[in-house]
Amino acid sequence: MRIRLIFKEIVPFYFRLVVLAAVTLFIDLILHLTDLVWIGRYLGIPGVILILLSFGHSLRKRGLIKSDNPIRLLRLHEWLAWIGSTLVLVHAGIHFNAVLAWLAVAAMGVNIISGLTGKYLMSRSQRWMKQAKADLREAGFAEPEIEQRLFWDSLAAGLVRKWRTIHLPIARAFAVLATAHILSTFLFWGWK
Repeated sequence: MRIRLIFKEIVPFYFRLVVLAAVTLFIDLILHLTDLVWIGRYLGIPGVILILLSFGHSLRKRGLIKSDNPIRLLRLHEWLAWIGSTLVLVHAGIHFNAVLAWLAVAAMGVNIISGLTGKYLMSRSQRWMKQAKADLREAGFAEPEIEQRLFWDSLAAGLVRKWRTIHLPIARAFAVLATAHILSTFLFWGWK
């Protein structure tokens, strides 16, 4: 059971992070090998645009967008944010001369980890509650008794659903740091 849990829940989580890092390093390597490193300087722009486009899901949840399927928007959020983050990470490269830019990248990394953690915790808790209810029904318990037996688990699952209270401030910190980086870049750009 423990081995299955590791391969079903934990490995996919870390696999996504490893793939993000590997794709970033691969793109950066290709740019270096083809002497096109200068392109990386500009990949932050489409990366940020894709990250901004990924907020359609959040806008739908807040009622600012009425159309479209929320599950489709969530998947689109995940993919656009992943691709945008990859481009931003390639843009960041391994240049350690800009503290503000690295703070923004660090906040983005924490935001990615927070988003993936929430995704996996939520899906895991929902599956667990569904299975626990099915097991109790199968054992012959009535609905009021099932609710009573799963009361504390239900509260815990409810807390997991509130992971956004952590994820959103992290996303805001990333947005503020990224905006400050973008503004400082325009301010100090060599506009010759």
